[in-house]
Amino acid sequence: MGAVTQPRGATYAPPAEPPGAPAGAPAPHGADRAATLRLIAFGLRAAIEAVGHNTLRAALTSLGILFGVASVIAMLAIGKGAEQEILAQMKLLGSNNVIVTPSVEQKEEKAQERDDKESKRFSPGLTALDAQSIRDIVPQVRAVSTELSLQSTATREGQRRSVKLVGVDSAYFDAFNLDFAEGSGFAPIHLERGMSVAVIGSGLRARFFTKEPPVGRRIKVGENWLTVVGVLAPRPVSEQTAQRLGIRDANMDVYVPLATALVRYRNRAQITNRDVERASQEFDDGEATKNEDAATRAERLNQNQLDRLVVQVADARYVGQVADVVRRLMERRHNQVIDFEVAVPEMLLKQEQRTKTIFNVVLGAIASISLIVGGIGIMNIMLASVLERIREIGVRRALGASQRDVLAQFLAEAVLISLAGGMAGIMLGVALSYGIERFAKIATIVSPLSVIVAFGVSLTVGLVFGIVPAWRAARQDPVVCLRYE
Repeated sequence: MGAVTQPRGATYAPPAEPPGAPAGAPAPHGADRAATLRLIAFGLRAAIEAVGHNTLRAALTSLGILFGVASVIAMLAIGKGAEQEILAQMKLLGSNNVIVTPSVEQKEEKAQERDDKESKRFSPGLTALDAQSIRDIVPQVRAVSTELSLQSTATREGQRRSVKLVGVDSAYFDAFNLDFAEGSGFAPIHLERGMSVAVIGSGLRARFFTKEPPVGRRIKVGENWLTVVGVLAPRPVSEQTAQRLGIRDANMDVYVPLATALVRYRNRAQITNRDVERASQEFDDGEATKNEDAATRAERLNQNQLDRLVVQVADARYVGQVADVVRRLMERRHNQVIDFEVAVPEMLLKQEQRTKTIFNVVLGAIASISLIVGGIGIMNIMLASVLERIREIGVRRALGASQRDVLAQFLAEAVLISLAGGMAGIMLGVALSYGIERFAKIATIVSPLSVIVAFGVSLTVGLVFGIVPAWRAARQDPVVCLRYE
């Protein structure tokens, strides 16, 4: 850095040969190792002293490394957090699933006049027969789970709450990785006979069963009393995540066998006198339908027997092919009417993961540019430092220092500046990662590997961009250096 006087006691002396060694004989490996360690220690002491004489310039020089390393830490933390978030979402949606949902509302378009009149094709909508056909025809299918969701209310001991009544089969809980905290799922006899049994979420268990275990007790849902046979384990899911992924908040739902929901509550594939009376009432009271909420409107317009089919694929390699076969099968069963949607959540999440990977690559490129700029800054300052310390180099060479000693001193100084910036960058990067998670609501995870990578990057930058100035300093002629003014 600036002109530095010869430190007391810092004069380098070559290592003495071991006693008894013949003149000109090669030194043992232990002596070479000790000489190397003394050389490194001498270079570090000289580098620390030189940096201490001009701390401000060293700090400004290391700013590029500081911001570059901080960017690397933040980038790796965002990437690790995104990876964990996607894995958690895949667990919520279930692995190797193909989801079939009905298109409840069709887009309204202006009618166009056609010469040939086409007859309107009939589609039965999404029914339990679709699930049976997929189970029997499509290969590589492990199980097909059905879901029917109805608005209802739960009542017990004077407490009342609106809930979702969900009709499912035995494969539903396995498809969405739902664990049981108490009891178990539905037995085959429950599914075959449509018995009045239910599995409740942990939220309903905390609300209605505070003083006694719920398994074996009864709860009234709608107009029917149901016996609780199981309680789901709590699974915290934010409302935004549930809406974005299209999953249920299982904590506040009541699950019953599909046959129970169709027989004891509502089967949309059949029109009853109650449905006719309700439709007539809605037709007479037009203002009521205008003020209804989105959930009520969707329930009123939905004429599908089921709300969702979940197809579990046996092998992950065939998820895309199974989705195509299911799509073609549904088209044939629905008389070429596209009133359904087939989605593969795993592929959508993998696409999201690829997008985030591209984002991380862009961040990495920006961080690399910062590191290159910081390395160029270190090289520039070190080259200027060589010109300022020409006389110091001459004095050291005159006192017995070799070219290797001068090379080690200036290289150690460049590495010291780079490592100082790297350590400060690691602290800034960790603080930046926690700030992003707190204020931007983006999951970040700072792993020990990212800290090691950042430390290695700063060390490499110091070595790469410090070798040229150090080599130039070592190549100086000591006689010319002593006469330099």
